[in-house]
Amino acid sequence: MFDKLTENDIKKIREEIQHRKLVVRKEALEAVKEARAHGDLSENFEYHAAKKDKNQNESRIRYLERLIKTAQVISDESSEDEIGLYNTVDLYFEEDDEIETYKLVTTVRGNSIKGLISSESPLGSAIMGHKVGDRVYVKVDENTGYYVVVRRLENTKDDGSDQLRSY
Repeated sequence: MFDKLTENDIKKIREEIQHRKLVVRKEALEAVKEARAHGDLSENFEYHAAKKDKNQNESRIRYLERLIKTAQVISDESSEDEIGLYNTVDLYFEEDDEIETYKLVTTVRGNSIKGLISSESPLGSAIMGHKVGDRVYVKVDENTGYYVVVRRLENTKDDGSDQLRSY
């Protein structure tokens, strides 16, 4: 499956790759070199920790490069009155009689704890393109779903402040 990313997402990913290659990689190699100098490697915790950090950095670089390579580039444009990427919405959950605020983002920025929902999630994909006042059915699986009502829509542009998710 391809991740749907905007041009700005790809730009942020490239910046992280560049930082990891030029700064983090250099620091990690230096830490391994310094820890190796402390002697017996079989009992050297600093050496093993430094190697682990170096390997995690290299793994993250490979992951980000693969993410860009396999990405499906999408537009973050939407009309003023329709829910689109980077819009903040108030949704009324009928079953719970509660209103919750979410910002619709791409998959790599999703963080439900911070109120950032992916446009590919069941809720995100269901509300995409709808307008204030629309009652939308969110299908969770074949037998389950719920209704939300769009109460407020705030058009916000991607300011790049949302962190990319790390794995």
